[in-house]
Amino acid sequence: MDIFAVLATIALLIALIVWLKLHPFLAFLVASIFAGFSLGIEPAAIPSAIEQGIGNTLGALVVIVCLGAMFGKLIAETGAAQKIAQSLIQLCGKRYMTWALMLTGFIVGIPLFYNVGFVLLVPLVFSVVYRSGLPAVYLGIPLLAALSVTHGFLPPHPSPTAMVPMFNADIGKTLLLGLVVAVPTMILAGPVFASQLKHIKAEPLKTFIPKEQDASSLPGGWNCFITALLPVVLIASSTVLPGLAPSPETENLLQFASHPLVVMLLALALASYTLGIRRGVGIATLMSYYSEAIKDIALIVLIVAGAGALKQVFVISGVSDTLAAMIDGADLNPLLLGWLMATLIRICLGSATVAGLTAAGIMAPIVATTGVDPNLMILAIGAGSLMCSHVNDSGFWMYKEYFNLSLRQTLLSWTVMESIVGVVGIIAVLTLNSVLHTL
Repeated sequence: MDIFAVLATIALLIALIVWLKLHPFLAFLVASIFAGFSLGIEPAAIPSAIEQGIGNTLGALVVIVCLGAMFGKLIAETGAAQKIAQSLIQLCGKRYMTWALMLTGFIVGIPLFYNVGFVLLVPLVFSVVYRSGLPAVYLGIPLLAALSVTHGFLPPHPSPTAMVPMFNADIGKTLLLGLVVAVPTMILAGPVFASQLKHIKAEPLKTFIPKEQDASSLPGGWNCFITALLPVVLIASSTVLPGLAPSPETENLLQFASHPLVVMLLALALASYTLGIRRGVGIATLMSYYSEAIKDIALIVLIVAGAGALKQVFVISGVSDTLAAMIDGADLNPLLLGWLMATLIRICLGSATVAGLTAAGIMAPIVATTGVDPNLMILAIGAGSLMCSHVNDSGFWMYKEYFNLSLRQTLLSWTVMESIVGVVGIIAVLTLNSVLHTL
């Protein structure tokens, strides 16, 4: 009976978002209440479960996501993203242009949220198209594949970051394993796949060709690269530094310094100085950037909160025991189940973030009972949440309109690229799981 209640809850969530066009946050709240009644939770306990789920999820997440949004806004507004793109293109030359654009999407995509990265970087791709004469789709797909990979797999992006507390995972380990999964995934979905797309003719609208900042006004190349990658280095080091402490006092200090909240605050402070204050950008201007960043991320934070509420209802109901028994009986790898669940929800809903967090809410209670690596579960669900993007995904239409493509061309390039990311991603995750179990 419990499994039918879970399936009915997912169906209701899809109906509320797709058919009634309800905001995902409201849809999650309604679905959480429905799940509570369907799973036999005492009515009086349902509101407190929802509040507990929202509080537990946002308490560990909201600071990191907001600081990450501020950091990404700074990278965009100061011209650091443009400088990184120009430097990589000049370094790689025309022959390896797709690789340069993939690296641009990867490096700039780490601090930038997906939609911001898309709007910022795709016009730069069009500048390269008009200067080089190379096909637009051939050049654009590698960059967009890299943006998708960072969005689905790597903290501090909202979806993987939100799943860390849901699975009691380690954000540093998730990032390190995510990098291992990301590299082969974006290579195969990017430059390798793009080499088969040269025949797609597209004439991007001239409206989207950017007016680039003067080179003399941009920050230095090394400054941009080091600053953009700073959160990655600091978050990754957070898994290693505490273990190297020579004394308990030092270990305690290193644990403080390596906490994700402190890491992101430190990264933002250093970036504010190197890209802002040192280059004459006033504090008031920096604060205006950061205020805009908070507005940009507010809706995502609400979606994460709603997913946390649904997850807590599933936890309190005890449905995890039923799901765990089903997995044992079917002898199905939990990582594959998490990927499949995220894929199905992604196909139905379109939003990668909603698909990932909904699947995580269902899978989180059973991670402990199955003994699966929680960091790998985050990556498996992230891979599934990127699968099969089609007409119900806003990214699908942004790509189609920016590149001025037909529906068929969009399906053959964008949808296939996103599906390659999802398939290669889960293969890499399962391979990592096998390797880790043999060590």
